[in-house]
Amino acid sequence: MAERIWIIGASDGIGRELALAYAREGADLILSARGRDKLAEVAAEAGEAEILPLDVADRASIEAAAAAIAAGGKLDRIVHLAALYDPGRIADLDPEKAAQLVTVNLTGSFHIAQVGPRLLRKHGQLALCGSVAGYVGLPQGQIYSATKAGVINLAESLRAERPDVDVRLICPGFVDTRMTRRNRFRMPAIMPADKAAAAIMKGLAGKQFEIHFPHRLTRTLKLIRALPYAASLRLTRRLSRDGD
Repeated sequence: MAERIWIIGASDGIGRELALAYAREGADLILSARGRDKLAEVAAEAGEAEILPLDVADRASIEAAAAAIAAGGKLDRIVHLAALYDPGRIADLDPEKAAQLVTVNLTGSFHIAQVGPRLLRKHGQLALCGSVAGYVGLPQGQIYSATKAGVINLAESLRAERPDVDVRLICPGFVDTRMTRRNRFRMPAIMPADKAAAAIMKGLAGKQFEIHFPHRLTRTLKLIRALPYAASLRLTRRLSRDGD
């Protein structure tokens, strides 16, 4: 029987490529994002997929989508990838944009963490998307990095609280998408979105809690995170000077 999968943030980037990859495997897909037209394009390319536009910052729109999904039966998997990104130094950030990022990236993930489990079959899978940007405070990481650190913590807490749900954490490195093309710095180990989607699919089919890639970047950042602040902050300050 085909897996029933809900992908949130499916209109572009990694979410789009993940939807197309699961479609090739014959999954029964439900695709969500804010833009109906882009979702319709992805659904048409996927072959057959249901589209449910929503805004993860709007709890009512999530509840409406959840009600529609529940009417069709239980899900096998939810993959939540929706996020906003606005690069820049903390001193230069627009406060309203920063608040919007917190609402979409962190509060939106909280909404899915609350609503998602009731839509899943027992031991169904719920994947939240953090980022390697959430491992450690980096220059120009701005509020995006802080929200992704929050998502990592949220996923860890949900994993501890919900043994009836297969909670997973996805932490991509730099992926070539519309969002990252706004960066004005060299992005180490950047990878195409289809390769990122393949890494996510492989990870979700495995047993590990965290799916992170590419390893040559993620392992370096994990090492920096494990260092005492006296050492790790010296390294990140150097990165800041190199970026000026």
